[in-house]
Order: sequence, then structure tokens, then C-alpha cells
Amino acid sequence: MTSPLTTTGGRLAVPVDDRDHVLGPEDAPVTLVEYGDYQCPYCARAHPIVQELLRRRTDLMRFAYRHFPLINVHPYAEPAAEAAEAAGARGRFWPVHDWLFANQDRLSPVTLIAALADMGLDGRAIAGELRDHDFLDKVQSDFVSGVRSGVNGTPTFFINGMRYEGGHSLPELVTAVDAADAAARGSDTSSAAEGRLSATPRGARPSPDTDTKEWSS
Repeated sequence: MTSPLTTTGGRLAVPVDDRDHVLGPEDAPVTLVEYGDYQCPYCARAHPIVQELLRRRTDLMRFAYRHFPLINVHPYAEPAAEAAEAAGARGRFWPVHDWLFANQDRLSPVTLIAALADMGLDGRAIAGELRDHDFLDKVQSDFVSGVRSGVNGTPTFFINGMRYEGGHSLPELVTAVDAADAAARGSDTSSAAEGRLSATPRGARPSPDTDTKEWSS
């Protein structure tokens, strides 16, 4: 029997499906998955880079975001993730996702609910859902899938199911996405593509641009 926390050795344990929040065409040759934390400063720095990457490779890639709140160091990360899911249930996940990264100094519950109301959402209803943890199962499901995939810090990216080991600058991510596209289209060898996907040696993670979490098995 497989344990829920059995890891997959640097590969994405749970494929992207209809429970995920996804931007981009469904048939895109490249899928980028991010495990992130709304209170993580490194995720906030990576966020506009991912946005620009999506603008530059609009027809080439799709992007899925999954929650990996580091609750031992970021006390507002999990409630923020639940708030994003509450917004997602109302068709507003991505505007709230963007706001959370742009306003990491405003994630306390009172401030967050007020901001959601300012965005036209039902702040009172969402406050009740956060109090009752209506969306905690989804957040924790994302987290467990990250643990199974070997995630130990945020942000962590997977490109076409393989853990990305390189840096988070725009040129580095563009190169990795283009390499994955070439491999997917059969115009590159898998070994060359993997070489370009791994800009740093395997095992070098966590890098200086990630937040990390320790947990016991």
C-alpha cells in the first residue's frame, strides 16, 4: 500500500486536473506548475516574472498554481490560501491571487476580508467560510501533493511534470520553457532538454530564492 506521503523523486506526483486553477490553453505543449505560499517573499518576487512569462509564451504554455503554505513561518499563508479558494468558488481566483502577492503586508484577517469586499466579493460570507475552514481540504490536498512531489520550499516549479532546478529569473524560465517545448515537439533530445531544465545541480535545492519548511514524517 502506498503512503499518502510517498515521494516521487522530483516528479509531479499529482497531474494537473480540473481541481487546479489554470491559465493558458489546455492543449499547450508546456505546463508550468508552481507550489507557492502567499506570505513567502520569494513567491512575491517570482509572481510578476511568471506573469511576464505567460505574456511572452501565451500560446506555448499553461500555468497551474498550487498551495504550499509554510505555516510554521508564515501564520497568514494558510488563511490567505483559503481566501483565494473562496474567491475561486466565485470565479475570482486569479484577481485575488494577484492581490495577495501584491499586498503581503495586508494579510491579517480583518484587512484581508475588507480587501475582498472592496473587490466586490461578499466579505461577510467569506469570513464565515474562513472561520469554518470550508476550503481547507483543498489547500491541504495541494500541500500533500507537494510533499509527495518532493517540495520542500517555495516557490517550487515543475515543468511538464519534472521538478525545475534552475533559477527564477525571467531569462532562465524562458529558456526552460522553450527547452520543454522543443522536447515536447520532438525537435530536441530528452537529455539536452533536461540539461537546460537543470540550471543548477540536482540536490542544490532549496536555493537562496526559496522559503523552506521542516516537518516530521
